[in-house]
Amino acid sequence: MSSQRLFRRSALSAALAAAAITAAVLAPISGANAAAPVPPVPQWADVGLSTIHPGVVTTTKDASCTSNFVFIDAKRHAYLGQAAHCSGKGTANETNGCNSSSYPLGTEVKLGDSQVMGTLVYNSWLMMQKLGEKQDDVCANNDFALVRIPDSALDKVNPSIPVFGGPTGLRETKLENGEAVLSYGNSPLRGGLSYLSPKQGFSLGTDPSGWEHTVYTVSPGVPGDSGSGFIDASGKAFGVLSTLALAPLPGSNGVADLAMCLHYAQQHAGIPGLALAQGTANFAPGDLPALSGFQGSALPPPGKH
Repeated sequence: MSSQRLFRRSALSAALAAAAITAAVLAPISGANAAAPVPPVPQWADVGLSTIHPGVVTTTKDASCTSNFVFIDAKRHAYLGQAAHCSGKGTANETNGCNSSSYPLGTEVKLGDSQVMGTLVYNSWLMMQKLGEKQDDVCANNDFALVRIPDSALDKVNPSIPVFGGPTGLRETKLENGEAVLSYGNSPLRGGLSYLSPKQGFSLGTDPSGWEHTVYTVSPGVPGDSGSGFIDASGKAFGVLSTLALAPLPGSNGVADLAMCLHYAQQHAGIPGLALAQGTANFAPGDLPALSGFQGSALPPPGKH
């Protein structure tokens, strides 16, 4: 599959921004790893007052991305997830985390509009290179990073997803073709059009390796949405937005499997008790698209949705 990473550099041209916005408006409509014990949670901020939460923009050097979920550890520290490639030094065509360069751990990351600076403490690209990872599926799709939120800023944090609420937990089973999916992107390329941030769509199935899901959403993920979290129809977190497909399904997005990415981090990051934090706001997805006709079917052809 021909694909590109969805990061946004400050040097992107106005033409690229216009093309991304046009694509968003004209888009088609339509691991069984053991769970880690859930550690005690911090005292979260009120959901309506928090300034650090899933979906806020994270800025690493000159690259802007969208955060996915909040994570916690056994010592009640909190982390904000983003895509590993959000700290990449290369181009959008660098999609292999085992040979793509990244800024080092310890790099500062700005968290939304809060003026809080977090610290990059885990990056799957850096870890795979350190371990000498050789599996192609892992190298291509293990796209996950953690930014440590300062303890002094925990009173600004809430793990609930804007608009939808949740997440209600971590999904560790295969995502079937045709299942409804939800996401919340925050690309600066949308120019503040907040009604384009919540996305609904459907799955085109899971890669046989389990590491990647292909999805169509309205609007599709564009540069700056990188790292956005994906949840299923029950509010369970299953993915991290990673790539924009150019072929064979233009406008679709590649989503890294969160459970597998998180399990890799739990094994290698050296963060005891690392786990997904559940939202304090009830999951309320609204009207999900009726997609039962795609259940178990072959991948629908592009442009027919």
